Amino acid sequence: MATDPYKVLGVSNTATDKEIRSAYRRLVKQYHPDRNPGDIKAEERFKEIGKAYEVLGDEEKRGQFDRGEIDADGQPRGPFGGGFGGAGAGPGGGFGGFGGGFQGGSFTAEDLGDIFGGAFGGGGFRSARPRRGEDLHGELRISMEECALGTRREVSLGGGREVSVGIPAGIEDGKTLRLKGKGEPGQPGMDGRPGPAGDVLLKVHVAEDPYYKREGRDLRVVQDIDLATAILGGKIHVRTPAGTVALKVKPHSDSGTILRLSGRGIAETKTHPAGNLLVSLRIVLGTISPELEALIRREAEEKEAQEAETEANKG
Repeated sequence: MATDPYKVLGVSNTATDKEIRSAYRRLVKQYHPDRNPGDIKAEERFKEIGKAYEVLGDEEKRGQFDRGEIDADGQPRGPFGGGFGGAGAGPGGGFGGFGGGFQGGSFTAEDLGDIFGGAFGGGGFRSARPRRGEDLHGELRISMEECALGTRREVSLGGGREVSVGIPAGIEDGKTLRLKGKGEPGQPGMDGRPGPAGDVLLKVHVAEDPYYKREGRDLRVVQDIDLATAILGGKIHVRTPAGTVALKVKPHSDSGTILRLSGRGIAETKTHPAGNLLVSLRIVLGTISPELEALIRREAEEKEAQEAETEANKG
């Protein structure tokens, strides 16, 4: 048997209709499922409040209850005080969910708008069907190295909520990630069934990088080398998204020579192979020693003399 409706609403049996209505409106806001998502006890309390008001909010039913003609469920009482009859038997019938709270009550559409305006953040009567929650929109900025390797970020959704976001390697600038069910909670329908939560939509921005230039799944970099390495060859150290690696330069390498580091570009994913890092060499003279300068000058003078001799022989 249901609890005494006067106790459920927290009013005395001498309360006026206005006091009963005021108590109901206060309690239905407090225990509304939208304010207590996932709280089973609050949901049960919410239904109990609606059931109590179905009896006390209707003048005829309240009188029947006070005279002992119906019980707290609105069912007719037997000659010995025991309830009988199935749903719909006798005055008022059975309670068929939250909707029953409005069947015999004396609320106006204006009253309902006031109650649910507070619960939903806007006016209007609650839909009979569960409603999907609102989507949340945000933006996220990552570095080119994070883009190349993939990364994970903790994103605050407000209200103390955080979500871990996995960002796949090679994501394109401006791409939107959808996190299903991480948005605003849905609104239950009249039968108490919860509505699906909305999604979180995160637009990802990849910051421009002065070192890496992206070409599809490949990355291009420019690597400075000194004159001695360009002439004699040797090892250089090149920074990659996954760390610095040693790279061999062949003798007589000119500026613009491209060296390939396989698999050192955009990292591999389930749907894409790893890209490459393409290293473009750029010769930087640096400090020229007097000996080298003298050698180059001597070679230039010898070359000039040879060219002059060749011209003289032609004459």
